[in-house]
Amino acid sequence: MTLFNGLLDLSWWQLVLITLALTHVTIAAVTIFLHRAQAHRALDLHPAVSHFFRLWLWLTTGMVTAEWVAIHRRHHARCETPDDPHSPQVLGLRKVLWEGAELYQQAAADPALVARYSHGTPDDWLERRVYSRYRWQGPGVMLITDFLLFGAAGVAIWAIQMVWIPFWAAGVINGIGHYWGYRNFESPDAATNISPWGILIGGEELHNNHHAFPSSARLSNRWWELDIGWLYIRVLEILRLAKVRRVAPRPHLAAGKTMVDLDTLKAVITNRMHVAARYASDVIWPVSRKELCGEDAACRRVYRQTRKLLLRDESHLDETSRQRLARLLERSPTLATVVEYRKRLQDVWERTTANQEALLQSLQDWCRQAEASGIRSLAEFAHTLRRYTLQAG
Repeated sequence: MTLFNGLLDLSWWQLVLITLALTHVTIAAVTIFLHRAQAHRALDLHPAVSHFFRLWLWLTTGMVTAEWVAIHRRHHARCETPDDPHSPQVLGLRKVLWEGAELYQQAAADPALVARYSHGTPDDWLERRVYSRYRWQGPGVMLITDFLLFGAAGVAIWAIQMVWIPFWAAGVINGIGHYWGYRNFESPDAATNISPWGILIGGEELHNNHHAFPSSARLSNRWWELDIGWLYIRVLEILRLAKVRRVAPRPHLAAGKTMVDLDTLKAVITNRMHVAARYASDVIWPVSRKELCGEDAACRRVYRQTRKLLLRDESHLDETSRQRLARLLERSPTLATVVEYRKRLQDVWERTTANQEALLQSLQDWCRQAEASGIRSLAEFAHTLRRYTLQAG
């Protein structure tokens, strides 16, 4: 053993694996503790697990729980507006991707923002006297530890640890996660799923799913999506070190159910993201493909270009896109009809001031008129909607 090699005297490939493992623990601490447990209260963690994550985050990031939680909650409350601390739609992708840590620091410097959005975060002696007070000392202890264990290579390992969260979480998730990727749900923002395999960033890659269901402890939604953070949570739950409070709802369809009642209404409102996604796949897509392409397979490119116009809420389209959409709907009365029916269906769960009776009547009228519209896919969707229920079975 030499000072150059450190106490462990590891080979280069062992150092690479150690670096990946250490940074992955940090990612797990962010997604499980800061994000899902603290910011969204989607699960409760055993005090020992919570404190391990707090200690590890102090050592590897110097972040304060109250500040991180406040900034993230502000992001959800003011998503993609000038008040969003890190919106690529407002600030540009380049700035959020490469200056995400600086944007975090700017927001954290606002005591009013932190006080307003950080309720429920740890406020014990350690938080006040150690983690919040001695921020840089945590990474300093980590630097000394890395150097003693790994020698000169430990300095490089420490540097990677220090940039891991600022780049992947503050930059990639907050930047690319609102700019590029695929969408399972038409959430009222531009959040995207960067990758269906949430491994590198602990499941945070499934960002559109998260914005559709912010309070869900599980970020994966389709069978082929992988949320490794959820896997860790399930292990903690089996060990009785965690308790899941909420996950995204799953639609239930009752066989033979034909009456639109209060149970149907509540199920539709609870599963509104799924209902909207199913309307897109079962009604908007087949109707638009038939109306725009017919039997012409060569028009697929045009279809893909217009599909986003049909799916996005008009309030999120620029003026040029709105004009294109208007011209498109003028060409096809059938397409205009299904788009109008989608708006009417959305109105059922967006009319927060209406009483249950009025909403139920609206949903009953919608189903009856959709089934009589003469548009086969719309009628079939309305028939399926009648089967929605809150009763699992």
